[in-house]
Amino acid sequence: MKLVGVHHVSLNVDDVDSALAFYVGTLGLVVRSDRPDLGFAGAWLDAGDQQVHLIDAPVPTHQGQHFALRVDDLEATINELRDDGVDVSDAIRIGTGRQAFLHDPAGNLVELHQVATSSDTSR
Repeated sequence: MKLVGVHHVSLNVDDVDSALAFYVGTLGLVVRSDRPDLGFAGAWLDAGDQQVHLIDAPVPTHQGQHFALRVDDLEATINELRDDGVDVSDAIRIGTGRQAFLHDPAGNLVELHQVATSSDTSR
């Protein structure tokens, strides 16, 4: 078996419209138009070359599960989100990268991740 990447992550949300406002309006993901009628509300979103699928269903109890969105400039992203009133943690170093966390309107944990550059790893 040879994996080539992650295609999508699915998230349960208790209010699809609220989730869309957050993921599209705040984080900048793009709504896909090719979601078939699956018999339940939801949305498919593009996050670069990957997708986030929103499912109208009860949100599971938080036990550390999350997904990460890669950003080029974590500090600028944190500042922009905070300026928009989003509660975002301070950035911390993890391995050679850096991360910060926030919650979507349904309470799902989202990581913002900046991978290390060659100058970061030489310090």
